Amino acid sequence: MSQLDLATEVGMSTRHLSFVETGRSRPSPELLLTIAGHLEVPLRERNGLLLAAGYAPRFSQAALDDHSMNHVRTQVQRMLDAHPYPGVVVDRQWNVVSANEPALLLTVGLPEELLGPPMNIYRVSLHPDGLASRTTNFIDWAVHLLAQLRRAVALTGDPTLEALLVEVSSYPNVARLKPPTPGTPDEPPLLMPVRLATPLGEISMFTTLTTFGTPLDVTLDELTIELFFPADDDSERRLRDLMAAAV
Repeated sequence: MSQLDLATEVGMSTRHLSFVETGRSRPSPELLLTIAGHLEVPLRERNGLLLAAGYAPRFSQAALDDHSMNHVRTQVQRMLDAHPYPGVVVDRQWNVVSANEPALLLTVGLPEELLGPPMNIYRVSLHPDGLASRTTNFIDWAVHLLAQLRRAVALTGDPTLEALLVEVSSYPNVARLKPPTPGTPDEPPLLMPVRLATPLGEISMFTTLTTFGTPLDVTLDELTIELFFPADDDSERRLRDLMAAAV
């Protein structure tokens, strides 16, 4: 986004915006929050902007187990429990903070050190002793996950995510990856599925990501709910059979 584009969206002159950017003009907290909103800056970094300008943070950061989070936590868990397929809630670094039984079922038999706490989605999915050993389309799925992780690093500058990217990139199965050559199938897929080998056969799943629409708390702003769905009828049947066998 150019300076002119941003100034136009915010409703200020490029001269004033330039003065704010170079420190020649001290912005009001309202102007900082307006600029941050147009740039889709996460709430954690909006607090940082306010502090850098000499203002108090505007957004709280309550722990997920804080009493003030009771209602939200209950509703999120209710969403997971009502979902008949795997579902997890992850934080900013994609550590699992909550999971339903179908999701935990997929991790049965994995090494304890990969299960945490906390269990990290990228680590457990890409480690050669983790779900990578069961992912039949590992190349495609790993390339997708790495692109997603790199984007998160670029958006947040989070040093923990940067260290995680370095770690997973060093795994031997990831280090030797080469991007897949784009094909031209007769019927191109609508979604990128993850395919896992199970005792009952392969299951193929796609995912949806849900975030809070109007968070005013840093913790809630950084939570993501990931729900998995079977990508075909055979996968749906096998998922249900797996869950029934575990009861």
